[in-house]
Amino acid sequence: MRKNDRSRSRDHAQTDETRDHAQTDEARDHAQQGEVRSEADIGGAGDGAQIGEARKMAEIGRTGLMVSRLGLGGAPLAGLYQGVSDEQASRVVNTYLDHGPGFIDTAPLYGSGVSETRLGAVLSERVRNARVFCDGRGSFVLATKVGRLLVPDPARDQDVWSEDLPPVGPVFDYSYDGTLRSLDESLARLGLDKVDILHIHDPDNHYDEAMRGSYRALVRMRDEGVIRAVGVGMNQAKMLARFSQEGDFDCFLCAGRYTLVDHTALKRLLPLCEERKISLIIGGPYNSGILAQGAVEGAKFDYRKAPPGIVERVRRVETVCGRHGTPLKAAALQFPLAHPAVAAVIPGARSPEEVDENVAMAEFEIPADFWAELRQEGLIPDEAPTPG
Repeated sequence: MRKNDRSRSRDHAQTDETRDHAQTDEARDHAQQGEVRSEADIGGAGDGAQIGEARKMAEIGRTGLMVSRLGLGGAPLAGLYQGVSDEQASRVVNTYLDHGPGFIDTAPLYGSGVSETRLGAVLSERVRNARVFCDGRGSFVLATKVGRLLVPDPARDQDVWSEDLPPVGPVFDYSYDGTLRSLDESLARLGLDKVDILHIHDPDNHYDEAMRGSYRALVRMRDEGVIRAVGVGMNQAKMLARFSQEGDFDCFLCAGRYTLVDHTALKRLLPLCEERKISLIIGGPYNSGILAQGAVEGAKFDYRKAPPGIVERVRRVETVCGRHGTPLKAAALQFPLAHPAVAAVIPGARSPEEVDENVAMAEFEIPADFWAELRQEGLIPDEAPTPG
């Protein structure tokens, strides 16, 4: 991050006239008590309206930064598995934000910058139009990631991305300077002066480098007020547990390791996060699709074809869903949110209809007997908290 950019970010953080990054004093007071608050509680909805789970807010760590418990993952906006147009991506983001204050996650990796660019087109316009405080809608908290730089690569592999990508490809760089450069480039793609949360992205084989470089840079930016929270985003729980013990982190993005059918994070990572007041953000709550589509032919789990054991487990969960009139998607979104260490889930969406469905599923009333039967059938662990 260049010095003038850092100064501009600090100034923006102090004035913050067009974004709802700084919460109301009342919200911060309750955040210090570790409460989950609804938008109505902090002045976002009047007339005593009932607020569902999708519009409740939770604090990130001890930062006072409040996020929507139902976020929006930015990978599908860049064509993950299936193409999405610029116009369609714009409609997705606007539909999501029209439901209330938003929490949006993206990364340079997602479509080689396409996700950030498409999000920026919408978010920067909302900032320019100063819509944030007009009707209690449109405000957002934004997270992106560091650890990969995009460099010219005309022959790059499409990998899991369906859209035609820019002629650039990602290279790992967890150095101090590379981290500052990564944020600079993300801000340029986003057309914004700041982001709220920065995650060190996928340092599976780069732990030491990430701690020496990216971590130091992010802590400095947090200390200077450039960002509000420091995190790590990974598809594994074991290394996140190590980060929790060796650094001062506010949040972790854990993709796919605490879901309705994958409880890997429950025994070690989640207790550590709860003990150290590190907020867990659950990415991939549908486990790459199988918890949205069900146990159908070709369903994906963890970015690949679901193995037979997972397919059978999901089939058994679906049977219990059927007996209790509970949609599989509703159970998938609500299960991780019951754990006190979990601040938010961030499913993706490719259409406004999927956004609306995610909101409806997060607010669907699931009977207590459903969770009791899942536990009785050995489909969720005895120690896993459940909603209600």
